[in-house]
Amino acid sequence: MVGDNIDQGIYTIEHALSKAEDLGLDLVEISPNADPPVCKIVDYQKFLYQLKKKEKEIKANAVKVVVKEIRFGPQTDEHDYNFKLKHARNFIAEGNKVKASVFFRGRSIMFKEHGEELLKKFMEDLEDIAKPDNTPKLEGKRMILNISPKSKK
Repeated sequence: MVGDNIDQGIYTIEHALSKAEDLGLDLVEISPNADPPVCKIVDYQKFLYQLKKKEKEIKANAVKVVVKEIRFGPQTDEHDYNFKLKHARNFIAEGNKVKASVFFRGRSIMFKEHGEELLKKFMEDLEDIAKPDNTPKLEGKRMILNISPKSKK
């Protein structure tokens, strides 16, 4: 048993409960897997509040991953490609992931190699600031490539 203003030691459950009751606090089991289990005399509501506060702090410090999508057609022109490439560079510079996809409509699915070439070129143009998460793969009528920013050292 541990706690504020309490002699640490090994006590029976009855003794620990009576001691907690005398102080007007609760007996909380902190680590049940220890041998013997560790209990703490504390105000339970305050204990719960502190746990929630710690969880919120951890969540606030967590990195939020944002995925931005850039869509191409299989016959995307050079000017449009460069425009979208510039946007992708900005997204990656902000630390976001980029999902590049080529959308095939109608019979354009017959020219899958155009989409694959386009995504490979896109990947090569962003090689200096980003790395691909996977190779271009076809899912239905879309060919998708995920790109992440390179980690800063």
